[in-house]
Amino acid sequence: MNSPSADTTPLILFGAFDRHNFGDLLFPHIAAALLPDKNLLFAGLAERDLRAYGGHRVAALPGLLDELGGQKADLMHVGGEILTCSAWEAAAMLLPPETAQRTIVRLDARPQERPAWTREALRTDALAPYCVSRTRRKQINRVIFNAVGGVALDEIPASMRAEVLANLRAADAIGVRERHTLAHLSSAGITAHLMPDPAVMVAELFGDRIRQRCIQAEVAQIRQRFPHGYLAVQFSANFGDDATLSAIAAKLDQASAENGLGIVFFRAGAATWHDDLDVYRRCAARMTTTATAIFESLHLWDICALIAASRGFCGSSLHGRIVATAFALPHVSLLADESLPHASKQAAYASAWEPLAMIGMTGTRHLATQLAQALAANPELLRQTADRLAAEYRQGFSAQYAVLSA
Repeated sequence: MNSPSADTTPLILFGAFDRHNFGDLLFPHIAAALLPDKNLLFAGLAERDLRAYGGHRVAALPGLLDELGGQKADLMHVGGEILTCSAWEAAAMLLPPETAQRTIVRLDARPQERPAWTREALRTDALAPYCVSRTRRKQINRVIFNAVGGVALDEIPASMRAEVLANLRAADAIGVRERHTLAHLSSAGITAHLMPDPAVMVAELFGDRIRQRCIQAEVAQIRQRFPHGYLAVQFSANFGDDATLSAIAAKLDQASAENGLGIVFFRAGAATWHDDLDVYRRCAARMTTTATAIFESLHLWDICALIAASRGFCGSSLHGRIVATAFALPHVSLLADESLPHASKQAAYASAWEPLAMIGMTGTRHLATQLAQALAANPELLRQTADRLAAEYRQGFSAQYAVLSA
């Protein structure tokens, strides 16, 4: 995959790793590991330093391009559900925690002020700002989309969808991670290729680092507390109403009793609209078992280690699921009950890449049953799936590397 000598042309790895979200923080690590001969720069929409969480020091794309002067640069979108992320959503998720709620409430009450506030916050008038094109950024040369998603591309405003499709038409290579997005692009006459999410590479590329974290600090304490094993459990704050938490608590009690496993809650994201420790505390308080714990570390490699050392994953995070898959572990995706009849990025991804026996999509009602089925999965099938997806991703990434190196 690598050329004989280093390429000095700047390659900007661009994505939503300017905020704390598990999958987004992983993406640039994976791309960088597969691009050792490239002159890499890391950029998002905002300047942030997430190294304390295992992430990167991230430049804001406009400022980074200014610093490059007139020098041309290539750009790779490193992954994620970026095709349907609006400017307002992006700006809100980048708000500091201490001001996020107050700002969102104020702008919800004054929607006419949102566009101007968003443009000022992001320094762009793009409607889908994590989707970049050289037609808007003349300094950018080649543009790659690496295993991106846009399951709900047909549901976003027409103007935003038109912008996204125009940006994709101008790209040099497009990889998408499930068939829903592939079909959306195909219907618009855009050629794209199916490839797994980058996180399928986490065990192969970073297994040694993650295994080392398993014997350190908070993960080691969790393993000692639950010598017979535990489930790594996560769900976002929008599961936090009383009725839903009571239902989840009852099913986790059942799963814990049936399988002799502890329940360890963790956050897969601390950015606005992601996960909330208080929601987990309220869920644990509703449970009858005392075999529960709340994992507080937000460090990327600690989260990977917690999942890797578990007996299985249950949660709403797509990348919690994918990391469990990469380590050949059982996994169940928890979806909001009202969303089950509709396409979700979790269901779209699983149906594209996993055997039917491993799909494991559920609302609260059948959570314990789905967990029991997942924990009974064939270990060899889990291992074969992990190996197959890593090989498929390498193949897709090699094709994109060839475009960058042409």
